[in-house]
Amino acid sequence: MENFLPPTTKRVAYHTCGCVNEDIRERTLCRISLNKDCTKSELSDRIDNLEYEWDIERCLEAKAASIVLLSSIMGFSKRRCRWFLLTGSVGFFLLQHAMFGWCPPLPVLRKLGVRTAEEINAEKAVYKKLRGDFSGEADDADSLLEMAED
Repeated sequence: MENFLPPTTKRVAYHTCGCVNEDIRERTLCRISLNKDCTKSELSDRIDNLEYEWDIERCLEAKAASIVLLSSIMGFSKRRCRWFLLTGSVGFFLLQHAMFGWCPPLPVLRKLGVRTAEEINAEKAVYKKLRGDFSGEADDADSLLEMAED
């Protein structure tokens, strides 16, 4: 079974087009390069901002919950069972995402730049390193991000 299901932390990246993953990584590298020479206070502010960035899981959960609530309300108020098909479809998509890391809205959200929690945490780790929280020799954005991703 372990070969069938991708690792939890990598499942979204595995099911995202390589060019989209690279684009997200390049945007992260650009932000790191822009913030590389910031003061400790500015780096702390950037880390705090990253704490509130919605990751792909949270976006999918919020969208799915909204659709389930709306379709349930419509199904009960209109007394039409077709609305419950939408509820069931969303449940199926969430299960599919939980198991395999893919569902229909995923490519669109990733193309829009929505990152995984791991990608966000890697950027936070770089800023913590730049702030002096960790020791190490790397100082260019690419090396810092690689160190944080390991």
